[in-house]
Amino acid sequence: MVVAEASQESLKQRLNVSGGHALKGTLRVSGAKNSALVLMTASLLSEETIELTNIPSLTDIDGMSAILEALGVQVSQGADRIRLTAAELNGSAPPYELVNSLRASFFSIGPLLGRLGHARVPLPGGCRIGARPVVEHIRGLKALGAVVNVEHGIVTASVPGSKKRLTGAQIVLDCPSVGATETILMAAVLADGVSTIENAAQEPEVQDLANLLNSMGAQVSGAGGPVITVQGVERLRGCSNYPVIPDRIEAGTFLMAAAITRSPLVVEPVIPEHLSAVIQKLRDCGCSIEIKGRAVTITPGEITAVDITTQPFPGFPTDLQAPFMALMCTAKGTSVISEKIYENRLQHVAELQRMGASIRLEGSTAIVEGVAQLSAAPVTGTDLRAAAAMVLAGLSAKGITEVAGLKHLDRGYDDLEAKLSAAGAEVKRNIP
Repeated sequence: MVVAEASQESLKQRLNVSGGHALKGTLRVSGAKNSALVLMTASLLSEETIELTNIPSLTDIDGMSAILEALGVQVSQGADRIRLTAAELNGSAPPYELVNSLRASFFSIGPLLGRLGHARVPLPGGCRIGARPVVEHIRGLKALGAVVNVEHGIVTASVPGSKKRLTGAQIVLDCPSVGATETILMAAVLADGVSTIENAAQEPEVQDLANLLNSMGAQVSGAGGPVITVQGVERLRGCSNYPVIPDRIEAGTFLMAAAITRSPLVVEPVIPEHLSAVIQKLRDCGCSIEIKGRAVTITPGEITAVDITTQPFPGFPTDLQAPFMALMCTAKGTSVISEKIYENRLQHVAELQRMGASIRLEGSTAIVEGVAQLSAAPVTGTDLRAAAAMVLAGLSAKGITEVAGLKHLDRGYDDLEAKLSAAGAEVKRNIP
């Protein structure tokens, strides 16, 4: 299987990052991974073809393609686009071996249930950064009229009655979960009647999904705010040339790469309002940032310590906590970094300490005392964003840092070493 082979291959590979080189020029941002994966599952809602553009080249995208193909979706990929036709679904149960490695695969339960009236989806895998339960997803589907059972790691959902159609409902989420909001939204667009999702996630990826669904003929309003209203329709049509939004997490990573190497750099395309909290923290720690349209120019000064607490959008994103911690390891002063989203998302602390970082852990809070310079060491990216943090730390460290855990990095960054190398970094993949 191609996805499994790619993952096995990247297990053996290392990224050699030579520190101390300034970056220059422009770093280009790919389409958003977290948006593209969900938009791909939305193809299950229609018999007609969905064409998405600005698709990043990632192992997670390959994994989602394999899952959709296993369900009977016709998938064809071009350079940065993908065409998905779910005219003849041959199943409602994606295979466990594919789902286990990709958390976003669970999003298929909403559209499968909405269109077919039944679905059988294994509990999801992905990065091991915390519990990330699917309780909110299930509660929302039950509110829409589904009968849901969880047994032996499989979630089975069905709509009772001859119509096999969900019914609109008022749903209040206990926490603004992005995944639950997207699952319920996709289930509700084909339901009978009006649904409201209160305390909905406000992330840009939710807005992107709503925009695609509306392009397919759905009636969704309020996405991007705390209350989303969905007027169910009987069927959805296809959609061509729908562009995935730029990846705000990749953009933020690039801005932090500029800051940690003290290099002026242009990062584009960026939707600046998607990164407001990040841009503010970079300004607070000593970076000058100029925004012109979709281009962000960063000019770092002396980097001083600032505190961050991860929060749902529009707060500071948990996905940029590890890269920002790497930056703070090189800042003047002491910063306090509190992780409030995922309980296991501080595994990169031990790896940064191997490089000479001065970090003290107190529960889910890291107290980071900046050091004059990090030192190269063999390190491992324990999850996707931790792997990016190791690369950033390596860019500023003395010597050559060997980064393992590339199977995580390749899930979320499109050809990271080529982009950084083109901007002046010395980054080379070591393939045994």
